Amino acid sequence: MTTAPYGAWASPLDARTVAARDGRPAWVGFVGDDVWWTEPRPGEGGRRALIRRRPDGVEESVLPAPWRVRSRVVEYGSRPWTGTVTERGPLVVFSSSADQRLYAYEPDSGAAPRPLTPRSAAAGGLRWADPVLRPESGEVWCVLEEFAEERPTDPRRVIAAVPLDGSAAERRESVRELSDDRHRFLTGPRISPDGRRVAWLAWEDPVTSGAGTLAMVAEITAKGEFADIRPLAGDLGPGHPGGGAQGESIAQVEWATDGSLLCVSDRDGWWEPMRLDPDAADGGKAGGRALCPGRQEEFGGPLRTIGQRWLVPLENGTLAVLHGRGPKTLGILDPVSGEVVDSAGPWTDWAATLAAHGTRVIGVAAGPRGTYDIVELDTCTGRSRTIAARHTAVLDRAYHPSPQARTFTGPGGRVIHAHIHPPRHPEHAAPEGELPPYVVWAPSGPAEHAPPALDLEIAYFTSRGFGVAAVDHGGPTDHDREYRERQRGRPGMADVEDCAAVARALADEGSADRDRLAIRGGGAGGWVAAASLTSTDLYACGVLRHPVLDLAARATGGDHDLESRHPESPAGPPADVPDRSPAHRTDRITAPFLLLHGADDAVCPPARCERFLAGVSGRGIPHACLVFPGEGHGFRFADTRIRALEAELALYAETFGIARGDVPVLALHT
Repeated sequence: MTTAPYGAWASPLDARTVAARDGRPAWVGFVGDDVWWTEPRPGEGGRRALIRRRPDGVEESVLPAPWRVRSRVVEYGSRPWTGTVTERGPLVVFSSSADQRLYAYEPDSGAAPRPLTPRSAAAGGLRWADPVLRPESGEVWCVLEEFAEERPTDPRRVIAAVPLDGSAAERRESVRELSDDRHRFLTGPRISPDGRRVAWLAWEDPVTSGAGTLAMVAEITAKGEFADIRPLAGDLGPGHPGGGAQGESIAQVEWATDGSLLCVSDRDGWWEPMRLDPDAADGGKAGGRALCPGRQEEFGGPLRTIGQRWLVPLENGTLAVLHGRGPKTLGILDPVSGEVVDSAGPWTDWAATLAAHGTRVIGVAAGPRGTYDIVELDTCTGRSRTIAARHTAVLDRAYHPSPQARTFTGPGGRVIHAHIHPPRHPEHAAPEGELPPYVVWAPSGPAEHAPPALDLEIAYFTSRGFGVAAVDHGGPTDHDREYRERQRGRPGMADVEDCAAVARALADEGSADRDRLAIRGGGAGGWVAAASLTSTDLYACGVLRHPVLDLAARATGGDHDLESRHPESPAGPPADVPDRSPAHRTDRITAPFLLLHGADDAVCPPARCERFLAGVSGRGIPHACLVFPGEGHGFRFADTRIRALEAELALYAETFGIARGDVPVLALHT
């Protein structure tokens, strides 16, 4: 055992290894008996590859580089593909990241993908997401997001039918609009087993807020049009026509095999599975029945991206569900008895993507000793197994973080949940009496949680002698409607307070060095980190990754549609909310910081970062800013991730007075 100061330990885990294995699989599905999903490839220009796994276990990347399968609907990325089997083999329809057009592809034919939708006069002005194939009618139905050049922050969204014969590739007029555009946000359609009805979700406020939602239903006519469109359940909440005092958020709708409509609703305070009668005359409220009442767990979550699934019906009438307080577990729900039987295995968190075929259920899951992989549950045998693991073991388990799930007390006595990752190295120990530096990771957005899963970024720091405190926004006992409502009128300030409470508690109990505390966050978490630097002198430094910096400007300054609406939901109208934005409080910053953002970020525009830096410049505050060409919101390129991680470590080393020779020196300006 070598004695060395905390933060100065030598680690076998370098930034290149972390970057190469960053991200997780997503958007699982079946095409016949084959399992398909999308997968990040940081080393291939950050593209999202479409992967196919045959029943014999053979995997292949279906589309070669530079094809990237990603939809930019609501900017965060929504379900980009669907597939079915025809007499010629698999038929897949996907959204291409490069031009946002829909393409049809038959991988067994040898032909190249062919476009189904037209190019837009505005870059990415036509976008498509959450597609559903209807080969019997020669169409694919999906969400269409259409931007007008004169109003780039105010798109139309409708459910549209795109011909599979390619006739709309040059003619926008060949796309049939099935719904109207009265609602600001929509999910893709869910078609009943008999093909006579369709359901979808519609709402007005940002998808991440958990605000009120409507479950819409319509009849499908013989011509393939929507008729008798009506809301079956849900409530848009205050401020919207017909909205109630509280609102009802529905996270998902899905048809059961018996023709009833399943939904995940927070009508009773928690997102729970319910069965609705589509023929109910009262909008479904009296006809709705909770399938497992009283569990006080979440079976859903806010629609951060369109196409998420926490529930899928199985052929025998049971349901595969994701549920829990904070991290999710895969279980099988008997809708008659209300019992839920959980699958066995080492997985402690499941992502909101599920698919079923026969007795097989697939999802994306991770555990404390492994990152997110494709997992299959055989409901006949009860056996779960990893069937596709892109992440191979790259680090001896002795270096893995050893997280401690803990609770802390925040303002007003509220409970704060966090995963505490102390420094860990099998061959290093700190000098007696030394306390470790700690980095507080702010939650990245509404209802986000810190999963108890292996995170190589955390291991990068803990194996070097830094502690990491990952604060949980969607805490295991507070992640319900009451918890979400506590943010209203206080945009992100509850998270600022929670992070500070955790940091102070770790210092007070002697687990962390009070003089070597840092805060770090990305996106909405970047706002928390920046607001923390402007509201307290608790932290010695901070790292702001593609941060939100100006709440008021988002409503008027040309941000994309989803973000421009954020102030109206968690904070009320901008005029009614005191401006706590870091961009307007730069005179209060006294600690060094590192700002990282993408040059093409439409969610948190670079102009906001430039104004923030202008407010700090010349005040003697050491800071650095790295701008990454070609990157949007969140970093996808391996080289970007390497540079960002090494720069973060360099900031901590410089601020805390730690000698490290394994990363480039960070040039700090004042």
